[in-house]
Amino acid sequence: MLVRTENISFQGAVGAIDCVLDLPIDPPRGWALVLHPHPLHGGARENKIVTTIARACVQHGLVAVRPNFRGVGASAGEFDQAVGETADMLELVRQFSSVYPEAAAGKWVLAGFSFGTSVAAQLYSQLAENTERLPTALLLAGSAVNRFKFRAVTVPDDTFLVHGEADEVVPLAEAMDFARNHSLPMVVVPDASHFFHGKLIVLRQLLQQRLASV
Repeated sequence: MLVRTENISFQGAVGAIDCVLDLPIDPPRGWALVLHPHPLHGGARENKIVTTIARACVQHGLVAVRPNFRGVGASAGEFDQAVGETADMLELVRQFSSVYPEAAAGKWVLAGFSFGTSVAAQLYSQLAENTERLPTALLLAGSAVNRFKFRAVTVPDDTFLVHGEADEVVPLAEAMDFARNHSLPMVVVPDASHFFHGKLIVLRQLLQQRLASV
């Protein structure tokens, strides 16, 4: 259950990053950055997979940050094939601690859906390369990392991958290639489509199980 939702803007390379914060009832134990699908195909922070991930994070005591990427809502700029979006998210991570120091002092989770998985994976890689503080968990649903990859990607061994067996946007074989190349296990939800139609409860349960270890 959410105690409140707040709007906030961070400053990216080309202007405002329009965000929503979902806050837990009790003092936060940390925070989560949850990234949405392709902006040119209707992707936005209100996407049902994004909000499902965010709710799961809030239930585990995390402040969930749901930004709009460039050109979506009140966010400045235009779609940049994950390059500018990744740069913006790096700035958001760096600025978050000054806005919500209590949440930033705890553990944090980086999550994405579809296009958002590519930004999340490359953001994780950039943080690792810069020796900046890394998220405790990386959660990728409907992985499309390789479709928008512009740099070498490094992900943790315990990356949580979940994919729909009947994904019509990112075929299961494509996601398996990413998992195989990074030696990662992947949870496959039988009969699930890209948007997990009719499978959101299953997805939420899987997320809850992973977040319980954070």
